[in-house]
Amino acid sequence: MNTSQIAKSTQEQAVASWVDHLNQLRIDRLVASLTAQDENLQGALEALSKLKTSVFEEVVTKNRGGDKGMHGFIAERMQVGIENARKLVVGANTDYLLIDDNGVVDYIRGDDEIQQKFRQLNLGFDAIKEHCKTYPEFTKSGGIYQIPKDYYEKFKELIDLSPEQAGKLPNKDYSLWKNIHKVLDETGIDPAKIEPTAIDYSDTQRNTYENTIDKEEVSIKDKDQERRKEAYQQSKPSLQEGLKITAISAGIEGGMSFCLGVHKKIKSGKRISEFTAKDWQDVGIDTAVGGGKGAIRGASIYGLTNFTATPAAVASALVTATFGVVSQARLLQQGKISTEDFIINSEVVCLDVTVSAISSLIGQVMIPVPILGAIIGNTAGMFMYGIAKNNLSQKEQAIIDSFNSDMKQINEHLDAEYIALIEQLFKEFAKFKSVLDLAFDIDVNVAFAGSISLAQYVGCANSKILWNKRAVDDYFLN
Repeated sequence: MNTSQIAKSTQEQAVASWVDHLNQLRIDRLVASLTAQDENLQGALEALSKLKTSVFEEVVTKNRGGDKGMHGFIAERMQVGIENARKLVVGANTDYLLIDDNGVVDYIRGDDEIQQKFRQLNLGFDAIKEHCKTYPEFTKSGGIYQIPKDYYEKFKELIDLSPEQAGKLPNKDYSLWKNIHKVLDETGIDPAKIEPTAIDYSDTQRNTYENTIDKEEVSIKDKDQERRKEAYQQSKPSLQEGLKITAISAGIEGGMSFCLGVHKKIKSGKRISEFTAKDWQDVGIDTAVGGGKGAIRGASIYGLTNFTATPAAVASALVTATFGVVSQARLLQQGKISTEDFIINSEVVCLDVTVSAISSLIGQVMIPVPILGAIIGNTAGMFMYGIAKNNLSQKEQAIIDSFNSDMKQINEHLDAEYIALIEQLFKEFAKFKSVLDLAFDIDVNVAFAGSISLAQYVGCANSKILWNKRAVDDYFLN
């Protein structure tokens, strides 16, 4: 039994198991991110739904503010609801709180007290001036004024103009420029304390607010998809991670080759203090070759496990078998072995690595601890295989060989089934998503038909499906 071979094989499978563990960590992070994003999207959409209900019940139905002032109360609720929904969809904490008491402050954002002004005249600056006269302490304590987003863009366009530049403006814009500067000079408000809302003036009218919220819902869903794509991109294998694995694998295998090289010299009867320059040269060459093989192994396993449906243990075995067969081919080319020897030796190499791979896979199943299961499984399997090769009869060895061959075929069959199931899963998921999109389409008629298709798709009994509007009315009204 060759203990050095067992140690080398175990080290190789440990690297493979480590790569597999890193791959699994990325998958786990992706699943966790997507699960969290499901909750983020649900929270954001619920916030918008509550916003629409709140505007209708608390402002429109009560005719709060009348025809001239209703849009202001609508705007307050929409600023709070939309900003909070935008926070929720990215997993952040909401920071807007509606006060709604007709007082000095309309809403709070964290520690900021904010008064909103949605008036057409002079971009709302006349209203800001009135508020400052009534509540002079508001600006002194650092209060913030918000005006409609489109008004703010006009404000920023004008505020930075010099008197000479402003004098060249059309009369309407020049008058607006003068009025803005007059209000700022009289009130002492810092222009930095004027902020834009998330919406335009026209978005908050009685006949437009629902459409505004619907458009924001579409924007929220787009942001959700963007976040999911980012999570997927972060979970994909990367060049940086591949290079890191390549370097570490080279170091591990080079270190193992160094230790085995020193052990080989000691086993031959030499002490370390007796090593000659030639001995250290031999060890150095072994270390360099081992490091090179380790780099190839790390890069190959990373590529095979991430871009093909190849288990890490099998990928490592494939690399080891490739090294072994190439080595035998070189000996054949040099005339050191015969064609028959080449075939026999290559078969032995492939059988060795197959046993190593199967043992590691079994170890991972029996001991589901990352890396440890592969190490223990490989060590135990290789010991058993070594005993079989050295001590058992040809019949017993043939039985074990047959078992290993069967296990390999089973593994290949399972790999094929795994690929087929993954492909089927992607197809079903795409089909489910298309049905789900129809069920939540903005068009009510499309959504109604889509909801029926969704119910059928998920297996709802026909007797429980509301097939038409009459059935809907009967269900909710009777």
